[in-house]
Amino acid sequence: MEKRLSFYKMSGSGNDFIVIDNRSGLVGDNEGSAWARRLCRRKVSVGADGLILIEPPSMSDADFKWRFYNADGSEAEMCGNGGRCAARFAYVNRIAGPEMTFETIAGLIRAEVTDHRVKLEMVPSRDLRMDIKVLTNQGKYVVHFINTGVPHVVRFVPDLDKVNVPEWGRSIRFHTEFQPAGTNVNFVRVLDKQNISIRTYERGVEDETLACGTGSVAAAIIASLKHGIVPPVHVQTRGGEILDVYFKSGPEGISHVFLEGEAKIVYEGLLREEEL
Repeated sequence: MEKRLSFYKMSGSGNDFIVIDNRSGLVGDNEGSAWARRLCRRKVSVGADGLILIEPPSMSDADFKWRFYNADGSEAEMCGNGGRCAARFAYVNRIAGPEMTFETIAGLIRAEVTDHRVKLEMVPSRDLRMDIKVLTNQGKYVVHFINTGVPHVVRFVPDLDKVNVPEWGRSIRFHTEFQPAGTNVNFVRVLDKQNISIRTYERGVEDETLACGTGSVAAAIIASLKHGIVPPVHVQTRGGEILDVYFKSGPEGISHVFLEGEAKIVYEGLLREEEL
């Protein structure tokens, strides 16, 4: 009988993912990277920004563990929009209840599912660096850096439509200032005291994506520190959806960070043996 594997195609504010229930271990520990590179290819396979594998937890206080791979096969510590999709997948498939905890490389993540929306608690941000001067092919710019589970640069711009995201993003993503890990790059426009808009060059995808959860969190935190933006910050993504970022700011820094938005099931499918 021909081998087939069930999967979900999901979208978190325009960030799209292939989600597979791998609790049976069909995808081996060292095979996730190759599966991601193969399945995430657009036009010749399913196509996606990343691959999410749902697996048995190794901790007693977690409902499940995930492995997350970017389209280029690199394994990422965390992904906000991917995390929201994983949480809804787990709830819909009765792997977890509406309130859950799951394991990532970045640490334990808590999530709450309400209908199509998921509110995700983010790991504590770290490595904050403000007002970094970088020299690129486009000139010298001031940017800001924070790790919100993965590394992010934030650069404020007056007009997002004039930003060449692939070119400008790539020049910062591979800049010596952020090596060896590299960084995601977010171009941000402040709209008012509670709203910002964003475009993101995503590391691993190596192009602009329609949304980035950890990038939206990074942009909201930096906008609060730099421009006095007040949480909850409403982040307008390139895909047209709004992500809400909650956090508390105090003498000890930023804490209690949550990301909320829709996590849509686009379709269910079967991967046939010729693609496996």
